[in-house]
Amino acid sequence: MNDVTKDIWVRWRQTTRARIGLGRSGDALPTSALLEFQAAHGRARDAVHGAADFAALAEHLTPLPCLAVHSQAPDRATYLRRPDLGRRLDESSVAMLKDHAGDWDIAFVIADGLSARAVMTHAVPVLQRCMVGLAGWRIAPIILASQARVALGDHIATCLNAKAAAVLIGERPGLSVADSLGVYLTWAPQVGRADSERNCISNIHADGMSHDQAAATLLWLLHEARRLRLSGIGLKLDPAGVAALLPTST
Repeated sequence: MNDVTKDIWVRWRQTTRARIGLGRSGDALPTSALLEFQAAHGRARDAVHGAADFAALAEHLTPLPCLAVHSQAPDRATYLRRPDLGRRLDESSVAMLKDHAGDWDIAFVIADGLSARAVMTHAVPVLQRCMVGLAGWRIAPIILASQARVALGDHIATCLNAKAAAVLIGERPGLSVADSLGVYLTWAPQVGRADSERNCISNIHADGMSHDQAAATLLWLLHEARRLRLSGIGLKLDPAGVAALLPTST
């Protein structure tokens, strides 16, 4: 690889987190690139198999009330093999949530998903920033959901009788980011809702969308979903509206 080619790859690496122009040692990757790849793979595996510390999350959310629920997946291994079980609550969780049913405007769900690390790092600051703009909303107790998929929010909101559900969940890790958080908003949630009926905010992490940007986006979507009484492909994001909700620097 000559000097000109090296300069080209350096320039491209500054615009992407993808592994490009890594070079080679004989017919293999250079040792440093191989070790970095293996480390990234290890971080991704740890993210998938890790467990969220929901007790710590509840403490960070004080004084907001929190309730812990569990999907029908009894353990992590089953959860990874059976996505369907992660979309429905177990019987004890259903009974407990029905005891807390009310005329709620929104149910927030913090779910472990496929990256406990993402949930522990990003869920609380995004949620706290969003709460500031929801004065007057009837907000259900924060739900902390174990072995959860996105659609578990539909079952949770149905049990609570909430008009909308916002699920903050660890996204599937890749070899460039292992702690990415996603947020899924559904208006009039019910079991069986299609993905096209949700709005997704993705790639919330240190090198992606910031906590402030994610909270402002979620806040704008929540207000518009309530105004229009819909979510999903019928609810188009307005960047100018989101920007108006961002905190101003001093």
